[in-house]
Amino acid sequence: MGKYILVTGSSRGIGEETALYLAKSGFNIVLHCNSNLEKANILKEKVKSFGIDARVLQFDIKNRKQCFDVLTKDISENGIYYGVVLNAGIAKDNVFPVMEENEWDDVIDTNLGGFYNVLKPVVMPMIEQRIKGRIVAMSSVSGLAGNRGQVNYSASKAGIIGAVKALSLELAKRGITVNCVAPGVIETDMLKDIPVDEIKKIIPMKRLGQAKEVASLVNYLMSEDASYITGQVISVNGGLYR
Repeated sequence: MGKYILVTGSSRGIGEETALYLAKSGFNIVLHCNSNLEKANILKEKVKSFGIDARVLQFDIKNRKQCFDVLTKDISENGIYYGVVLNAGIAKDNVFPVMEENEWDDVIDTNLGGFYNVLKPVVMPMIEQRIKGRIVAMSSVSGLAGNRGQVNYSASKAGIIGAVKALSLELAKRGITVNCVAPGVIETDMLKDIPVDEIKKIIPMKRLGQAKEVASLVNYLMSEDASYITGQVISVNGGLYR
């Protein structure tokens, strides 16, 4: 049976497009959702239509025990993953002087805490089974350059970059690569309340990015051709924040 890749937050947006792109490349997909199980199951059937295997896991990446229990059980029953795409995350934007405690805690605990919660049950089995696997974490241009109204989000995404660089050093001798993708402004449903026309003016390419353009990079980083690339942060941003 082929290689399995876990894609967190795969029921919509970049995560959904990434799961589909990887499936078309022949990878079996372990989909993940927190609440939208119905949509995840619809995506599962679409993925399976490509002739590969797919299943859905439901858990909250902020909940450490739930992550451990669900992932440990899945690995025990179905085997370890070849790759993990850490895509799930949230944003709760507000200017810092009036940012509420829960807005800070929820974003940090989900985006940065989720890095630990998801990878902790997964990495040691990869090492023990000598799998020369792939880990890709989704950061953001906000983690590279900061953004007004996103002190919490920028902190969480910058933290992911630091975590990726450190973990890549620890796992390099095992042949496991760890990289970071930092999308710019990507056309997804998360932009529905954002003044897109104004944003386009500050992007050198004068357009929004497409989820497929992020997914194709993740697909490459999961490939055998990318076996000597690790600890890197690659931004898909149309020239924004070079």
